[in-house]
Amino acid sequence: MKLLIAVMLLWPRALCGSPSVQIGGLFPRGADQEYSAFRVGMVQFGMADFRLTPHIDNLEVANSFAVTNCFCSQFSRGVYAIFGFYDKKSVNTITSFCETLHVSFITPSFPAEGMNQFVLQMRPDIKGPLVSLVEYYKWEKFAYLYDSDRGLSTLQVILDTAAEKKWVVTAINVGNLKDERKDEAYRSLFQDLESRKERRIILDCEQDKVKDIMEQVITIGRHVKGYHYIIANLGFLDGDLSKIQYGGANVSGFQIVDFDDPIVAKFDQRWEALEEKEYPGADSRIRYTSALTYDAVHVMTEAFRFLHKQRIDMSRRGNSGDCLANPAVPWSQGVEIERALKQVRVDGLTGNIQFDQYGKRINYSVTIMELKNNGPVKIGYWNEVDKMVVTKSDLYPNDTMGMENKTVIVTTILEAPYVMLKKNAELFQDNDRYEGYCVDLAAEIAKHCGIRYQLRIVGDGKYGARDAETKIWNGMVGELVYGKADIAIAPLTITLVREEVIDFSKPFMSLGISIMIKKPQKSKPGVFSFLDPLAYEIWMCIVFAYIGVSVVLFLVSRFSPYEWTLEEPEDGALPLTTESTNEFGIFNSLWFSLGAFMRQGCDISPRSLSGRIVGGVWWFFTLIIISSYTANLAAFLTVERMVSPIESAEDLAKQTEIAYGTLDSGSTKEFFRRSKIALFDKMWQYMKSAEPSVFVKKTSEGVQRVRKSKGKYAYLLESTMNEYIEQRKPCDTMKVGGNLDSKGYGIATPKGSPLRNAVNLAVLKLNEQGLLDKLKNKWWYDKGECGSGGGESKEKTSALSLSNVAGVFYILVGGLGLAMMVALVEFCYKSRAEAKKMKVAANTLSSPQHTGNYTHTLSSPQHPPNYNLLSPSHQPNYATYKEGYNVYGIESVKI
Repeated sequence: MKLLIAVMLLWPRALCGSPSVQIGGLFPRGADQEYSAFRVGMVQFGMADFRLTPHIDNLEVANSFAVTNCFCSQFSRGVYAIFGFYDKKSVNTITSFCETLHVSFITPSFPAEGMNQFVLQMRPDIKGPLVSLVEYYKWEKFAYLYDSDRGLSTLQVILDTAAEKKWVVTAINVGNLKDERKDEAYRSLFQDLESRKERRIILDCEQDKVKDIMEQVITIGRHVKGYHYIIANLGFLDGDLSKIQYGGANVSGFQIVDFDDPIVAKFDQRWEALEEKEYPGADSRIRYTSALTYDAVHVMTEAFRFLHKQRIDMSRRGNSGDCLANPAVPWSQGVEIERALKQVRVDGLTGNIQFDQYGKRINYSVTIMELKNNGPVKIGYWNEVDKMVVTKSDLYPNDTMGMENKTVIVTTILEAPYVMLKKNAELFQDNDRYEGYCVDLAAEIAKHCGIRYQLRIVGDGKYGARDAETKIWNGMVGELVYGKADIAIAPLTITLVREEVIDFSKPFMSLGISIMIKKPQKSKPGVFSFLDPLAYEIWMCIVFAYIGVSVVLFLVSRFSPYEWTLEEPEDGALPLTTESTNEFGIFNSLWFSLGAFMRQGCDISPRSLSGRIVGGVWWFFTLIIISSYTANLAAFLTVERMVSPIESAEDLAKQTEIAYGTLDSGSTKEFFRRSKIALFDKMWQYMKSAEPSVFVKKTSEGVQRVRKSKGKYAYLLESTMNEYIEQRKPCDTMKVGGNLDSKGYGIATPKGSPLRNAVNLAVLKLNEQGLLDKLKNKWWYDKGECGSGGGESKEKTSALSLSNVAGVFYILVGGLGLAMMVALVEFCYKSRAEAKKMKVAANTLSSPQHTGNYTHTLSSPQHPPNYNLLSPSHQPNYATYKEGYNVYGIESVKI
């Protein structure tokens, strides 16, 4: 603290005698390269008689409280100016402090809206270049994807210009997407753009968000060909555009750092010599935000050097070190520093650096860039005076002039359906001997380029790879490299190692590596498959529910008085008993519940309210269960499901029972060999060490190996070939899982070939005309042999066989047999019981004490004879046998 007070007391002499000037620095977390550039600038522009001394704070720039705390901390240290970053949430806080305290703030962040006297914007405004580029491309309908954290001033200018020029602009904010769901959000966004047929898109975002969007564009694969993107920031070369470079999309943008400039080239040499451990981020080329940071140090150094030479008194007085003082005391000398900073005019990494009275860059130049198939290319520049100036037209000259009288040698490979020999090929000559996708494509390319050509099958039957020992290229790539062919039209994958030695056109087909396995046998429904619609647990619950409802019905019938009734005697007869009967014994309750569940009903029903409640809820329960069962039954009986042992690359990698391999000397093998992903590296380690070898010389050999291996071999190949073979007899292969990568087939030419540009334009034209899609449908699906059901008609798959419903017949036969057995048991049991009763009745009648009960009265003819065989005390109680009536009938016998 004492040292800080001493520094502040001696500060009036700082610019008069001391060689050090205190400078503040506010850096966001993760800005390692920007901080390294800041340190390099401090060393680079410091001199023996004068230098800047920084006070650095790392913070979260989106947190206004943290920004306030750090700003006040820097101000209390006695800094004379502050360099730092802000975002949408903190820009107002910083500008407010600067205006109140008269402290200059130099920033490479996006230009703030409004007139801020004490804020110097190192980043030039991109509104002018962006509007000029849209006008140059003559866009009238496009989508504008912006990051709200950068402010809305650029969007407002675009919308104002659109209203004036009658543009149709779809503005979409991508700044609020959550990181954990951003991939899904981007996919949904591009699907929406595709539905609106938006193929021209402006990306007004920082480089990290542009990278995320471009990765999703490449991953999805449908928003590349025919699309045009403008990246609306000043670091076109900062991002990795190599992946989309070969995808067929047009990409344009702006570059503030000209790497061909001598100042930048000299800085690059020093930058590359730095140790990455000491200067994080020095291992990669400097980004435009880091270049702006470096230039900001240059501007501050020049301004304070000028003040130092002028010997201006810059001392602070009173409470000027407290930014939260009430009332706030502005620093009177802050205006002098602000003027000195705005008067600086130097040449830096970002070109001419000059400010207007509001601290905004003026008289700057921005390079206009386009992404070509050979990399980023400068097509012009933009400045405030000349606006947009095109220095290199994107209209290619006719490079095929002079080729009309030459027959172009087209190398290709025999690979169905791309190039195949006709069935009667011996009757034809030259190109007429072949047919296929690439044969038709070659004819269309020749028509558009105006050339004659001859198809020639590659001698070694390989696509092209470099030998690890001899470094010699084989296959079609080798024929192009060593001048044996002029062009290659084949399913040749665009890869980095091939692009280094040959040139590729825009992709004519997009694809990825996929897995082919032998189609597993369809699992037919079992004997009791009619039980499958409901899970085992549900069936058990139904059984328990059935028993429980029957027991509850039995109990409530016993307790409820309304279920007990007297037996109604026959007409004219006296009641035989005064005891009540109950129809719902345990057997009748079970029978009632079973009848309701089977939707057949029963000849008895509950009389009491409680019994009817039980019956009602059971009927409702059975209604829902039976309806759900019926709805699912058809699908379970008619659909034969295939159980695949492999569903993805992860399944392959974690097992050893099923071998897997690729084509030797192809891009698929190179993909696994070069991959740094743990999963693919593990698969490569297995493939290169497997015995016997899992690599095959031809795709047809790999397919045959899959078919003959009985499910013990999986072949990794391009998805297009996989889909084609799946549609060919004997229809016993299938593609499983998604694609492992995303790439494209391109037409290859030697480096510097005059055919390159013409072929490239021809491919783009064929794609826009939709001819490429027509060719694929022709050779893949129109000529398919398996149909949508894998070679079987829909009638066969939907018809039920006896095996589907055999279990029902088994239950029927079993039930009939059980009924016969029960009937036999009942008959034997009943016969024995009746015999015992007859014997008892006979013994009773023969007893002497009972003979007096027989009377024959003839006193009056009006009274019929009274045959009273048994006294009332010996009459059987018929009510005792009424329970179970519906099951066994009347069990008593009158004698």
